[in-house]
Amino acid sequence: MSKNIKGAIPKWRFPEFYSMNGWSEKRIGQLLRIGNGRDYKHLSKGNIPVYGSGGYMLTVNDYLHDGDSVCIGRKGTINNPFFIRGKFWAVDTLFYTYSYKDCIPSFIYNIFQKIDWLKYSEASGIPSLSKTTIEKINIFVPQQEEQQKIADCFSSIDDLISTEEKKLSLLNDYKKGWMQKLFPAEGKTVPEWRFPEFKDSGEWAQKKLDVIGKFIRGFSYSSQDTTDDKTKLLVIRSNNIIPMGKTDYINNLRYVNKKCSKEQNLIFGDITICMANGSSNLIGKSSFYDGGYAGDITVGAFCGIFRSPLPIVRYLFQTNQYNRELQRISQGGDGAIANLKEIDIKNIEFLLPALPEEQQKIAIFLSGIDDLISTQTDRIEALKQHKKALVQGLFPSIEEV
Repeated sequence: MSKNIKGAIPKWRFPEFYSMNGWSEKRIGQLLRIGNGRDYKHLSKGNIPVYGSGGYMLTVNDYLHDGDSVCIGRKGTINNPFFIRGKFWAVDTLFYTYSYKDCIPSFIYNIFQKIDWLKYSEASGIPSLSKTTIEKINIFVPQQEEQQKIADCFSSIDDLISTEEKKLSLLNDYKKGWMQKLFPAEGKTVPEWRFPEFKDSGEWAQKKLDVIGKFIRGFSYSSQDTTDDKTKLLVIRSNNIIPMGKTDYINNLRYVNKKCSKEQNLIFGDITICMANGSSNLIGKSSFYDGGYAGDITVGAFCGIFRSPLPIVRYLFQTNQYNRELQRISQGGDGAIANLKEIDIKNIEFLLPALPEEQQKIAIFLSGIDDLISTQTDRIEALKQHKKALVQGLFPSIEEV
């Protein structure tokens, strides 16, 4: 298959490769072999990692492959390739790659990240791939020296992203630790730690959410009401609700041609709550709306809003007590929450400091940590966007030819 040589030259190239030939177009099957994962249940516990389409699963005492390998889901999660070094076992929902010819595994990993795997799915239900389909996909590859340079570049970026993600994880752990100290443990009426000026302020008082704020139902609309017009009403859905974090109004957006009531329009400090979802473990998850969206914004009918003038309410929904309350509600029925009702939210009880000043102090302290988490999250997102731009610039695409 011949292509115009200019089509096989990326937009950006390291200077030492400017005068070299363009990249060659080859089928993936010409560059490597694809292995099938296998059942591991006959194996004993050991120190060899087992991977499925979703990533690491457990450890066993034998390995299926030893060496660098790019893995891609055969069934289920097919759009999340990952790179493995050393000995490992792959289950039957995962393909692994080996016997590389004229290419470097870490370079192929970056190529695999660029491919839209869902486009090649062979099933209408659960996404699925076949070896034959993967082997027939055409990609561009340069000489191995240039492959290595590109692979090293992306490896450095991935290492930096990984380092920043570890920092974010530590910040989240730091916040969780303080949450446990600043709010009473189960069976207690005062927290483990209090600000010095409130040490002698007595026990916290039990209050229902119904008396400290207001529940507002989500906005109903039909599929005919949806639009691509970004000036219209933005509707927050359950996948925009980020537990322990801010309501996401940037990704996976839906706009509608209808208007919500004034009360349903989100304002700063609102708690957005998932009230119904296909997965029971998502029911009750909540996030904080920071007021940053410029237009009209509300939540969909499967969600709800809790609005209160008390800043500490934001953190009540992040406590262990809230999770225990959700568990209690589920145990009151058939053992799994199909959906939350308005009365369920209103009747949830929390312990609160009697003094507004102590409530305010706790909210200010935790919001300071949230600001650090937000800054770190933005830093990681900026690095990922930088990497995405490099992928577009450093790799030619079949579609560009």
